[in-house]
Amino acid sequence: MEGHGRDETNHHCSLLEVVGFNRLDKNRGLPGRRLRDRRLRAVAFTLPMQKCTLANMSKSDREPSAPASYQLIDFGGGRKLESFGRRLLDRPCPAADGHAKRHRPRWADADSIFHLSLRRWEHRTPWQDEQAVDFGEFSMPVFPTPFGHVGVFPEQAPNWRWLGKTAPDCGGEGSATQPDLHRAGDQDGGPASVLPVGLNLFGYTGASSIVMATSGMQVVHVDAAKQNVSAAKAVAMLNGLDHHPIRYLVDDAAKFAAREVRRQNRYHTIVMDPPAYGHSPRGKAWRLERDLWPLIDDCLALLTPERFRLLITGHSPQVGPADVVDYLARRMPETSHLSAADFDSSVSSGRLTIKDISNRKLDAGFFVRCSFPLADA
Repeated sequence: MEGHGRDETNHHCSLLEVVGFNRLDKNRGLPGRRLRDRRLRAVAFTLPMQKCTLANMSKSDREPSAPASYQLIDFGGGRKLESFGRRLLDRPCPAADGHAKRHRPRWADADSIFHLSLRRWEHRTPWQDEQAVDFGEFSMPVFPTPFGHVGVFPEQAPNWRWLGKTAPDCGGEGSATQPDLHRAGDQDGGPASVLPVGLNLFGYTGASSIVMATSGMQVVHVDAAKQNVSAAKAVAMLNGLDHHPIRYLVDDAAKFAAREVRRQNRYHTIVMDPPAYGHSPRGKAWRLERDLWPLIDDCLALLTPERFRLLITGHSPQVGPADVVDYLARRMPETSHLSAADFDSSVSSGRLTIKDISNRKLDAGFFVRCSFPLADA
């Protein structure tokens, strides 16, 4: 999510061909358990601008490294300077237009610079292939893409914390009827499952899917780009969740949601991060101000009415959090039977921001969160 006018093609086509990541942690597949051992090693993968396998890696390259933390260092002049561990990245950022850089000497130390006009990276130092960022309960690999992205959007961290904090009880008792993930995407929904199910639309490389899976939920991960879905599978493996019930689907998010409504499937949690504009793999145009509303209608029909969560994020000068909240206020009582008071208490909204080392806030789009438990929960 890199500011206004984020194109779906840019957002959902990382061109990452992932063979896989192996965790050194043996406690894989245990949902809800904090993954403390975060060492990892790259088995083999190909990036658009370089190829790295165990055969051509030096001994030091093959040693596992601990995932590092993220920090926004500075922003201004339409760009941002970020630290992913020890690596400094200088990337375009439309939200930084109209701001002045505060720490100009630091920009000269950038290890990698993305040149938007050339659509290419300039790497001043070698990119460590096994690099990852620690987000507390999970880790995300970091890699350069031809669109200036790095496979993860750190500004979503507050939403990931919210998903973790409001996670449903996944003890297996009293859960609502859910689609069988092994048949999700087929013509029929299949038999019921005992665990709550989360749906991640426009799922990219799967950070939100991992958060839901770590809490014990089953997850359906949908993205239109096959490369992103492959990357999401690798992220699950990295976090010890390769055996967790996560269904990966290469599909148009809006079309998939509409089909799920016809199948009468239900989800406890729905997360969506649609682009402002873009095109599907088949060339269909997407415009947030036009296409978000029917998608929201379908998602409301998919939520379990007695217990649910809905998270919507986006970047658009035409659509803001107040627009989404107003629409939900009109539509949600019809589908979830919420009173006006219940709706007001269940919804929060605002702007996502990231602070730099000068404590300045960089805008990172809007969010709308809705969580409604049972009254006796």
